[in-house]
Amino acid sequence: MNRDELIEYCASKPRATRDFPFDDRTLTIRVGGKIFALLDVRDESSGVNLKCEPELAQDLRESYAAIKPGYHMNKEHWITVAFDGSLDDAFLRELVDRSYELVADSLTRAAREQAGLPPKAR
Repeated sequence: MNRDELIEYCASKPRATRDFPFDDRTLTIRVGGKIFALLDVRDESSGVNLKCEPELAQDLRESYAAIKPGYHMNKEHWITVAFDGSLDDAFLRELVDRSYELVADSLTRAAREQAGLPPKAR
């Protein structure tokens, strides 16, 4: 999966929005106003930042050379995934799905309603 395919996959998530809040090259993809993916649209070698559970993030960084601590992000909760071709598409989609779900699940009930997301399962 290349950068453009990953952007389209992220954007296909329910109620995902895209914007450039920092500059004209740093794309953020959000759900409920909170970022779940962040990447440089001009530099494919920079990879994508995704939210991740701390324990899993550590395991992933130890297991895959293409996964590093989140660039310019909280290193405990974010990973940067390189577009180097070493990770298969299904695995990349799984990482995006986890990031999206972590962020969506962290939204308050009011934020979920405003974003048009269903209530959390109890």
